[in-house]
Amino acid sequence: MAQTVPPCELSPREYDVACNTGAYTSSGLATAGFRTAKYLMDEWFQNCYARYHQAFADRDGSERQRHESQQLAAETAALAQRTQQDSTRRVGERLQDMHCWQSELQRQVGQLVADTDLLLAQKQRLERALDATAVPFSIAMDNLQCRERRQHPDLVRDHVEVELLKEAELIRNIQQLLKRTIMQAVNQIRLNRQHKETCEMDWSDKVEAYNIDETCARYHNQSTQVQFHPHSTKFEESASTTETWARFTQDNLLRAEREHLASVNLRTLIDAILRDTSEDLRLQCDAVNLAFARRCEELEDVLHKLQFHLRKTLREITDQEHQVAVLKQAIKDKEAPLRVAQTRLYQRSYRPNVELCRDTAQFRLLSEVEELNMSLAALREKLQEAEQALRNLEETRLGLEKDIAIKTNSLFIDRQKCMAHRARYPSVLQLAGY
Repeated sequence: MAQTVPPCELSPREYDVACNTGAYTSSGLATAGFRTAKYLMDEWFQNCYARYHQAFADRDGSERQRHESQQLAAETAALAQRTQQDSTRRVGERLQDMHCWQSELQRQVGQLVADTDLLLAQKQRLERALDATAVPFSIAMDNLQCRERRQHPDLVRDHVEVELLKEAELIRNIQQLLKRTIMQAVNQIRLNRQHKETCEMDWSDKVEAYNIDETCARYHNQSTQVQFHPHSTKFEESASTTETWARFTQDNLLRAEREHLASVNLRTLIDAILRDTSEDLRLQCDAVNLAFARRCEELEDVLHKLQFHLRKTLREITDQEHQVAVLKQAIKDKEAPLRVAQTRLYQRSYRPNVELCRDTAQFRLLSEVEELNMSLAALREKLQEAEQALRNLEETRLGLEKDIAIKTNSLFIDRQKCMAHRARYPSVLQLAGY
């Protein structure tokens, strides 16, 4: 039974005839390159069949390709739309992230600015407090110098001088503490400004990136600003990753927060230092003033006693001078009886012969002269004692007057000079830098 060839398929022989190749061609090797004979009917039909087959195959391939193209175009359009929507959503999420970081950075920048302003105010307080300590120090040193002009024996290291030395040492220590604290404030202000600039640079970069991404988020297929950039898909070598990007801002925020806490602690420390130093200075000032008051009371008490003793001594000098005059007059009064008695004895020594008798009168005259000499000796001794007592009183008077002058000078220095000068001592508010 003969095999039926489908119209869309050709046998190898028919294919060779249609293509004019192989062993079934109408010309041999001698006629290669040109043809002189006519085609056969089989060849004609085969040629038609070949054309049919070729047209059918081309249509079928074209239809398949068209269907695939339409399907591919629809798929790529949907994919491009989904991809664009996803990219737009991702850009929107990125905008939200950047907005959050911008807000945090802006908050930290404002916080650092506020901390810096507060520290500047605290620094001014420290400087004013340091300037205010110059007055107490000059007062203390002036008091010490004034008290060096006291005279002996009042030039003593008393409780006032001890308190004044303590006050001067306290002021020097406070001045050094305030200077160190000012340097700490200056360093903290510098760190705040550095981290503020870092946060501002990060914030500025994020604002610029936000504006760029916001512009990108508004682009669509009908935008007139879009164009081809073939090399834009290449990553920059300096580009950061999402982790490094977030860590960079987090580190900036952590450093800013750390400086904020350091500023808060430093302000608290400055407040405590100014409060404690001002209170310490006022307490020491009160201690010095109390010591001055007690010393002045002691000086006044001693001065009153010295003046009392001086008045007594002056009265005693007057009485003693009168007594010396009385003794001198008594001695002088004894000279006349002594002359009389001695003259009597002298005249009676000229009695003749046996009349030169040691009679009762002679013995009485001798005892009178002896008594008068003893009286004169006793009076002269008393006179010497009185004169010595008078000299002692005069020396005591001079000593009392000198001591009164010294005490008056000391009291004048402590009360009129030192305590009056201490009235200029700054108040607690001034010492606290207000």
